Amino acid sequence: MLVLGIDTCCMPATSAVYDGEKLVGEAIVNCGKTHSQKIMPQIEALLNSLELKPADIDCFAVAAGPGSFTGVRIGTATIKAMAHAAGKPCAAVSTLEALANNVPYFDGIICPILDARRNQVYTAEFLGDGTLTRVCEDKAVSLESLLDELKNLKKKVLFLGDGVLVYREEILEYLGDNAKFAKGNNNLNMAGSVAELGYEAALSGDTISYAELAPNYIRLSQAERERLERKTETKEI
Repeated sequence: MLVLGIDTCCMPATSAVYDGEKLVGEAIVNCGKTHSQKIMPQIEALLNSLELKPADIDCFAVAAGPGSFTGVRIGTATIKAMAHAAGKPCAAVSTLEALANNVPYFDGIICPILDARRNQVYTAEFLGDGTLTRVCEDKAVSLESLLDELKNLKKKVLFLGDGVLVYREEILEYLGDNAKFAKGNNNLNMAGSVAELGYEAALSGDTISYAELAPNYIRLSQAERERLERKTETKEI
């Protein structure tokens, strides 16, 4: 089984093909957020280098969120179109779970964090030791509430993701020696992890049609929040 996975939720635009035993090929561009211009040419170049066509892919996987609202939309729209054209199923993968899958052997809590702005992070918690076990669902919370929760657990915590660049010092100040940080490329969203998790979803029958695939934003966009606020103000008047 061949699975194509992509991730455009954060800074990197990345695509990969996984065959169930190994990562067959992977591409990544990490120099800007013009994903709408980069992702399709990147996928085409990757498939050409592997002498594959979209019709050869058995399942199309995407990091469906959370992350940049625009990036999440681009990724899901791309995979919806490709799966529709090929007549193949989709797998919606959590951006956070894919990040955690970069470091599955950490003996402790794996805590991916993405900068959600508005003084919040997108996060989830997993147990590692070779196989990821999800501890909680993906969520958008304040860093303070997340650190309070983790401090009470009194365990080693491995942080990774773009939120580390923003909040590293605060995390260290709060958790001290229990705070660990992933190194180098393990902090990047990598499509290889998305494709691998997509393969696992396909094996377990946890796939969906292109029509069912939808972004997982977790929280309302700024435009939606402002629209709700205007409605509330109008009702009060």
